[in-house]
Amino acid sequence: MLTAAVLGLGWWGRNLVNTTEQSDKINVLSVTSGHPANHQDFADEKGVVLAANYEEILENKDIDAVILCTPHTQHEQQFLDAVNAGKQVFCEKPLSLTKASAERMVAAADEKSLVVGVGHERRYEASMEMAQDFVSQGKLGTPLHVEANFSHNLLADLPLDSWRVSPDEGPSLPMTGMGIHLTDMYLWLLGPIDAVNAQTATKAVEWAAGDIITMQYKFVSGATGLMCNMATTPYYGRFTVFGTDAWIEVQDTGHPQMGGETHVTTCAKDGTQEATTLSAKNPVLANLEEWADAVEGRGDYRFSNQHLVDNVAVLEAIAKSTKSGKWENV
Repeated sequence: MLTAAVLGLGWWGRNLVNTTEQSDKINVLSVTSGHPANHQDFADEKGVVLAANYEEILENKDIDAVILCTPHTQHEQQFLDAVNAGKQVFCEKPLSLTKASAERMVAAADEKSLVVGVGHERRYEASMEMAQDFVSQGKLGTPLHVEANFSHNLLADLPLDSWRVSPDEGPSLPMTGMGIHLTDMYLWLLGPIDAVNAQTATKAVEWAAGDIITMQYKFVSGATGLMCNMATTPYYGRFTVFGTDAWIEVQDTGHPQMGGETHVTTCAKDGTQEATTLSAKNPVLANLEEWADAVEGRGDYRFSNQHLVDNVAVLEAIAKSTKSGKWENV
């Protein structure tokens, strides 16, 4: 079993600790944060060691890996510190905010033959796996276009001074919190993205980086894409890929982490439609366990380091486009 420590104990860091309680492949031994004293009750409840600081975790020989659930701007240094200490690393998304930073991170891990884990759990949803199989098997024909919307209001009450809504932490919360999952799947299904055009809007809350982001995509293959993410509307999730021979659409009934069913519809060239309803699974646990298996030599991890870099490069181009108002190359 892989023994891990969690750095960062906000709502998502705590969720990952809770998730690992269901696993027989990964065990959280220790936790800490920027203000560890605030989390003693949680550590006691979970029966884990509350470390005084990150350095204590890195020096602990009983810890094989660290899970980073910290602000995006802190990821690179914390990641490199863990690699230098010989620890495996699972980093919450986005891995970093610039392509150059992501390249430094994966290069350091490669040098020590470490497996980089990343919090793109939506790849592990049964519906998204079904969509990837549909496309990879050629059932779509020639891919033409993809469009998606992943929006919710789970974080709508964040205060103006929250790090999650700071412009320093990315182009917008809807992008770094939601859209980054979709760009991951755009790359997974349709390959490299060539250029992006993005704009943000402030509509319901006064976050400096806005609560809405809309984007256009041009793929290297010539396919096109659209995306929208909002942080102040009830949950909505839709993902549709169009091709010359068919299209496939994934429609969520609720947030994947909250047990909602997913409806998958395919439409063939003659207009015949088929519908499938899939029950919820725990994609966060599936991601962590596949990474743990890969670390311990029991299987492969479905993310290549190049893909991780490519997704950060897309994020960086989106951030540039929100400022320039123009198409930006990836």
